[in-house]
Amino acid sequence: MTTPMIEAVNVHKAFGQLEVLKGIDLTVQPGEVAVLLGPSGSGKSTFLRCCNHLEKVTAGRLYIDGEIIGYKERDGVLYEISEKEAARQRQDIGMVFQSFNLFSHRTVLENIIEAPVQVKKQPADAATKRAMELLDQVGLAHKADAYPVQLSGGQQQRVAIARAVAMDPKLMLFDEPTSALDPELVGEVLRVMKDLAAGGMTMLVVTHEMGFAREVADTVYFMDGGRVLEHGTPEQVFDHPQHDRTKSFLSSLL
Repeated sequence: MTTPMIEAVNVHKAFGQLEVLKGIDLTVQPGEVAVLLGPSGSGKSTFLRCCNHLEKVTAGRLYIDGEIIGYKERDGVLYEISEKEAARQRQDIGMVFQSFNLFSHRTVLENIIEAPVQVKKQPADAATKRAMELLDQVGLAHKADAYPVQLSGGQQQRVAIARAVAMDPKLMLFDEPTSALDPELVGEVLRVMKDLAAGGMTMLVVTHEMGFAREVADTVYFMDGGRVLEHGTPEQVFDHPQHDRTKSFLSSLL
């Protein structure tokens, strides 16, 4: 049996009195592309942020590649790990946000090599070579010396993806990576994500792009009210939804 890349066991998350996640059970295998669908406020992005301890799980267990994220367990009790240890865990988890979060004062190339050089202590020439290969993959080698302000939103998001992949993560998390883009720029970002998926990257994606989910996902999870109401293959969830809430959500999109 292979170790799941993500295994959520009865994961809860509360912000004060507001319970956002109400017992999430979810498994993503290595090399799998899983998509989280659901209305705004259903807990999708919160769960994604729990996967790299940007948000702290309130209850339950969340494992990444067999290791509990954000905590150590002793005698059945969870103890939060140090920020340094959490940062070590995050090195293996790439995350791409709605906003591109590029350093505005650094060039495209400098943005990509920053973490490999500073965090992973890679030699600058090796990091640069890898960065240029990644820029070529995302179709932006000619923009290596440009600054983020000189790029379109779609180009900035492709740089953000290249920056995350430059750390050689074992898992990529995408939080609605196309939602801030003009419609005509969405396709170029989705193409890069499809290429990553085809290359075997394990991915958990929060998105409203139904075409992408149908084409690329291995498993689709439908969330509402902090719970997973239904999951299955894209065909099962899109063409034969079982839950009334799934049906009404999908019918509002089609």
